[in-house]
Amino acid sequence: MKNAKYNVIFKPEPEGGFTAIVPSLPGCVTYGADLLEAKEMAIDAIGGYIESLKKHADCQFK
Repeated sequence: MKNAKYNVIFKPEPEGGFTAIVPSLPGCVTYGADLLEAKEMAIDAIGGYIESLKKHADCQFK
């Protein structure tokens, strides 16, 4: 699979930390205590999302 790029929106939360949302992958949302952790969590969430799509043969990511 070639490298893909995804936009991620980092939303600061009132209680602290950041929610990371990947608009092009519905339901792909995660959280980090700071921006670095939120970025790492988003990368992990994107990977898990795509693996799930592959497993369920739902996409062109094969």
